[in-house]
Amino acid sequence: MSITLPYHIIHMQLADQFSYDKLNASQIERVQYYIVFWWHEIALGQLYIEDINRDGTQLNILEAILPALIKYALDKEIISKVIASFEQQDFLSFNRILDQILKNYRSNNLPNNVSISIVVCTRNRSESLKKCLDKIINQLPAPGEIIVIDNAPTDDSTKEVVKLYANVIYFKEPRAGLDIARNTGAYLAKFPIVAYTDDDVCVDKLWAYRVWETFLDESVNAMTGLVIANELETESQQIFEKYWGFNKGYQDIYFNSDFINCDVFAPKVWDIGAGANMAFRKSAIQAVNYFDDRLDVGAAGCSGDSEIWFKMLSKGLIIHYNPRAIVFHDHRRELKQLHKQLFGYMRGHVAAALIQHSQNRRSGYRKYIFRMMPRYYLLLLKLGFPYYEFRYQTLWSEISGLISGVVFFYKHKSTSSYTCDILKK
Repeated sequence: MSITLPYHIIHMQLADQFSYDKLNASQIERVQYYIVFWWHEIALGQLYIEDINRDGTQLNILEAILPALIKYALDKEIISKVIASFEQQDFLSFNRILDQILKNYRSNNLPNNVSISIVVCTRNRSESLKKCLDKIINQLPAPGEIIVIDNAPTDDSTKEVVKLYANVIYFKEPRAGLDIARNTGAYLAKFPIVAYTDDDVCVDKLWAYRVWETFLDESVNAMTGLVIANELETESQQIFEKYWGFNKGYQDIYFNSDFINCDVFAPKVWDIGAGANMAFRKSAIQAVNYFDDRLDVGAAGCSGDSEIWFKMLSKGLIIHYNPRAIVFHDHRRELKQLHKQLFGYMRGHVAAALIQHSQNRRSGYRKYIFRMMPRYYLLLLKLGFPYYEFRYQTLWSEISGLISGVVFFYKHKSTSSYTCDILKK
């Protein structure tokens, strides 16, 4: 059986230094590296390194950040200067050029506060919640309000944690379900922008500002942002990041109705982003009748986020993936936890896709579920045979989730999405 080596995560500031001192300073033996490259507060790319001494590492760094720089650069000819200065190790010129490309995206002249409501939905995970709130309350600038939705708790641990923070609002939602909790948070929100994150997330200090900044563009109705792994030490964490990770890249993307038009087969709305880092105009949530709470944890599993994005795009609303709005996610450390998580993901994924098919029968989701997915998993079963190590060891949980999602949909397909009790008052 192969041994899984941990990845040492390094956040390297390109503006500070270009040596490998940080890498070589690591005292961990037989370690791998996952490096995220930053220009001040802007993340530009990432690189996996299994052997830090191998040839070509410096060139790979350039390749890792070039796609983002090309997207940011208004003058495309400047990219050739980036390449030349880096390859010549003229880092003074390299810094000057990057500053020229990215200066308009820096967080200058921050306001004292921003008019957004941050909603954290949680259940019986007080330790994770405290870590999450510690980051949120130190945002620069401060959000308008922070709301914690305690979703069908079995104890008072969440309430006790929230008591530690004078400016955090606590609300107990008695019915279990992530999307029920999300809907409750949207209803309670006093500000026009509603931002969601999870209790297993640590937000970047500028996250609230970047969310608010995104909606200065009046054409944008929803947004998602960059999710970076907090830790990649265990096999479970590495499997999730490499095959299921929330990181959608370092370039801005705008999604509109063209993304799901009838010429696109089974549009991958799940690639728009992650529920751990998303925000909406409150009016947009209302316009699509909130989250579909049939897709809740304990019901279908998840995917309420991708389903609401599908509804928004179907109405012609625009979603912006903003890689400058950054959070850090704690992946499950244990394989047992990962199996349970992926079962739920697949169950929700399948149910959401079939719901989306019922909304637009030309979308191709039914064929995707009943033809493409079985073929895909048959191939993975063949490739993983006979040992089913690393990525392949979760296949049975995923397949079980797929089947369960189909059963769930047909059992509940006549059930309309319902909103939480507070919305009916």
